[in-house]
Amino acid sequence: MSTVSVVAPASGLKSRAAKSPGTTVTDPALVKRAVKAAALGNAMEWFDFGVYSYIAVTLGKVFFPSGNPTAQLLSTFGAFAAAFLVRPLGGMVFGPLGDRVGRQKVLALTMIMMAAGTFAIGLIPSYATIGVGAPVLLLVARLVQGFSTGGEYAGASTFIAEYAPDKRRGFLGSWLEFGTLAGYIGGAGLVTLMTALLSADDLTSWGWRIPFLIAGPMGIIGLYLRLRLEETPAFAAEVEKAESDRPKVPLREMITGQWRALLLCVGLVLVFNVTDYMLLSYMPSYLTGQLHYDETHGLLVVLGVMALMMIVQPFAGALTDRIGRRPVIATGCAGFLLLSVPALLLIREGSLPAVALGMGALGLLLVCFTAAMPSALPALFPTKVRYGSLSIGFNVSVSLFGGTTPLVVTALIGATGNMMMPAYYMMAAAVVGGFAVWRMAESAGRPLPGSAPSVAG
Repeated sequence: MSTVSVVAPASGLKSRAAKSPGTTVTDPALVKRAVKAAALGNAMEWFDFGVYSYIAVTLGKVFFPSGNPTAQLLSTFGAFAAAFLVRPLGGMVFGPLGDRVGRQKVLALTMIMMAAGTFAIGLIPSYATIGVGAPVLLLVARLVQGFSTGGEYAGASTFIAEYAPDKRRGFLGSWLEFGTLAGYIGGAGLVTLMTALLSADDLTSWGWRIPFLIAGPMGIIGLYLRLRLEETPAFAAEVEKAESDRPKVPLREMITGQWRALLLCVGLVLVFNVTDYMLLSYMPSYLTGQLHYDETHGLLVVLGVMALMMIVQPFAGALTDRIGRRPVIATGCAGFLLLSVPALLLIREGSLPAVALGMGALGLLLVCFTAAMPSALPALFPTKVRYGSLSIGFNVSVSLFGGTTPLVVTALIGATGNMMMPAYYMMAAAVVGGFAVWRMAESAGRPLPGSAPSVAG
């Protein structure tokens, strides 16, 4: 007969759930707070992403020498891309640290750094005021953001997964990506509203600062929510089992000792992020730059698709608890393999209904990944290396494949002249993802590796 322990709000590292190797009974109120605290960090990350993407032209004018608008825009996106270069470094620092000192402490630290980096951008003087110091400070702020983001997604998904009851992990994990979509819509929507209400001069002189300064209060709220939480039951149990507050696992073991799970992680994250960045980041530029589609309508279509995804997201997460993560992820891979070309042909047709239908179809397929990955990825690794190994695998894959998607696809179109390259690229990613999901084990309804069974209280 298994021992039952109850997870209830408490302070300190050692959760009461850690005092028994038996079944953990979770406190629903504590689980809800954990989900909110984790999702808010993801929302803030993508709020910044939406703001930066939609206000890039204005930032180019503020932070870089006047003259060539194209050079200004490229410089702005260069600073944006720099954050992706340091994400793996952040993952290698924060991931192992989270496995050593605890998930809650590291997530509080990443929240502070993300908020500080974003808030700092809103305070930087313009190029006209301090010259070359302006783009240098912008780059520093972006590097701080990227470094902290390296520990955010893996930590947040681990945090929710380790708090959630086994039979509801998919549903609760899906709210992490709900936060992603909400943050992006909030950031992009705010910039769109400001662009409509403010003159071009006002937006350039002071209006652009407002979205970045909002990160300050958001960060304080997020930090408050995260500091109110105790450590996850799985980590607290691992600490007690090790009879030490600081279980140490070498970085080498997180990689070589988990090489099979890391390869699966890279493959799953590849299809997840290639399709994500293709739809939400590249498609607006594809509509306007390649198809000469009206810019305003193109942005509104993307925001509409994201709103649709938000509505479907929790239901899809609950579906993964009923039928499994593998069938849902496999459906997304098969859908992108079979429907990418028809969907892109609809988008290229150019009429608003056709574009909306094609984008909507891709968005619904993407939900197969956004709903399942937050619960599937943490289940690849045992508790003692979960945060570290997931951080490394996730961020390496995002940096190599996800963040480079717009650049690679643009280069492929330029080299071949083939406007269907976005569809072919998504199909190739779907093949990789399909192989990974074929090799992964089903985790729905089962305890996380190295953790006791968890049930709802």
